[in-house]
Amino acid sequence: MKTRLKYTALITAALSLTTISSASAQEILLGYLPAVGGPFATFSKTNLIAAQMAVDEVNAAGGISGKKIRIVSFDTAGKPDQAVIGVRKLAEDDKVLAVIGPFSSSECRVAFPAAERAGMVLMSMASSAPNLAEPFTYAFRNTTDEGVMFSRVMRALKDAKYPTATGAIAYATDDVIAKTMGEKVLPALMKKAGTDIKLSVTFQNQSFDFAAQASQLKGTPTDLVGIGSGPEAATRLAQELNRQGYKGRMIAGSTIADPELPRLMGKAGDGTIIPTTFYGEFNEDTKKFEAAFIKKAKAEGIERSAAAQFDAATYDIVLIYAEAMKKGKITGAPAKLAEERTIIRDQLKAMKEFPALEGPISFGANGDALKPVYVLEMKDSKWTLLANYPVEK
Repeated sequence: MKTRLKYTALITAALSLTTISSASAQEILLGYLPAVGGPFATFSKTNLIAAQMAVDEVNAAGGISGKKIRIVSFDTAGKPDQAVIGVRKLAEDDKVLAVIGPFSSSECRVAFPAAERAGMVLMSMASSAPNLAEPFTYAFRNTTDEGVMFSRVMRALKDAKYPTATGAIAYATDDVIAKTMGEKVLPALMKKAGTDIKLSVTFQNQSFDFAAQASQLKGTPTDLVGIGSGPEAATRLAQELNRQGYKGRMIAGSTIADPELPRLMGKAGDGTIIPTTFYGEFNEDTKKFEAAFIKKAKAEGIERSAAAQFDAATYDIVLIYAEAMKKGKITGAPAKLAEERTIIRDQLKAMKEFPALEGPISFGANGDALKPVYVLEMKDSKWTLLANYPVEK
């Protein structure tokens, strides 16, 4: 009797696995590495909304080879070690064809090598620390290097004839990309543009009291102050600078490119200039996407006044993958998993000026997206377009 029960259980398990395998064979599986439990939680939630919007569009148009795309997620909590575990699980257990994410540069630094070993494409929507994808063949980023982004800010300042003779740097030391911005990207490019750097101050992203840093910056007046931090710290610094009567202009890379920043900073942020790869008011397509995104976010209990560049980048990653799969005639057949993962990689490398939401997208030899940069200025507590720079050929 016991033997028969064990045999029945084994048969049931085998049939269950066969059913799951059969079901997955009728789908195209994309992995997703959100950071739902970490410091990027809100962005990860809205990024998933954008990704699902793109999946729904692709599926409504017939999917890939008649099969519907489905997203399989693994929460990294924003932790690099969990990003590596997530890559392994998505590659080996879930057997996805490609992966959306991870979000941060610290995660990508370790996830990209893991994906290379697995022979599976990863594409980040937010990582922008210089050259992280370059050593790997399966690593891509639908982002633009912070050096390229910030160089457009300095160019826009010059084109607008804004004062740039003197500058200061204020940056967080407890984050990889913020520290890179403060110690390398901002000072190098400001000096290259002819700005004389008078001083540099540091802080922690989690700091609440910025009185000392603001006092130092006010004590040495400059035309510009380059900010290397996340949006929350930048907001607190801007408010303290405003309270102390600082008159210089805040400039930054895309690390503070949050569409909610004008609401958070209020009048204290007026004059701030940033680069971004998405501007919702740019054309009818971006307006339509943003309106639909805001509506879907609200339905999920998330109040947003606009879509972030990371939301648009995530949306475009799905469409880019779909295009690569169609061009590569991907079937999703389990027996062809390794082969089709590589086909997707090769199609991405060959892709030229894909008509994405953000603008025409190609990928450079370093794995980073080549796409337009929009330079925004905060005026009357809202973002306005200062300049638009297409990809330089």
